[in-house]
Amino acid sequence: MADILYHYFISRSGELLPRWASAFPLAKACLLDGPIFSELPLVVWIHAHPELELAQTVANIRRDFPDVPIVVLSNQPNDDEALSCFAMSVRGYVNAYAVPELLQRVSEVVIHGGVWIGESLMQRLLKGLTSKEVSSPDRINHDCLKFLTEREAEVALAVARGSSNKEIAQLLGITERTVKAHSSAIFEKLGVRDRLQLSLLVHGHSIPEQLSVVL
Repeated sequence: MADILYHYFISRSGELLPRWASAFPLAKACLLDGPIFSELPLVVWIHAHPELELAQTVANIRRDFPDVPIVVLSNQPNDDEALSCFAMSVRGYVNAYAVPELLQRVSEVVIHGGVWIGESLMQRLLKGLTSKEVSSPDRINHDCLKFLTEREAEVALAVARGSSNKEIAQLLGITERTVKAHSSAIFEKLGVRDRLQLSLLVHGHSIPEQLSVVL
């Protein structure tokens, strides 16, 4: 019989929050200072707090399980903490109180080799990507836009500039729900998974396969 792979949640209390248990009914919990894994981990989730030596905890896990994806759960997510986590080779960063459905999506992404980042950090990445290119129309990949309707092309260009759904809705005089609908159609037509991949495509960059973000 093949080994069962478990989701492990490491926290100061050594207990599972109800929404963690709801997302992964077979999940196991363990204390920061206690024995970590009794079974082979599928994903390791670390609940961050001010007293936690996060870098050392990640290093300890990486030493024994170099290929296991690690996700950090934060009570108050912020971009600076997220960037620090990704610098430690963490594969995901998400609100500790995210709904079970979102936790399941994060799990699916990291298990398949992807990286999960939040919307705020994604906007920073997009704005950084476009900051040197926004004044250079020659950098726009117009070939990909020809597969879109006129309105979809407007949305795609706005996304590529790093605009949020709310900003795009205000710019184009449409609802955020309509922006999301256009975005879904754009992703399907252009064969991209998310806003970051779309921005890379529009600006003529190659698209990394192992990257996913909140839509």
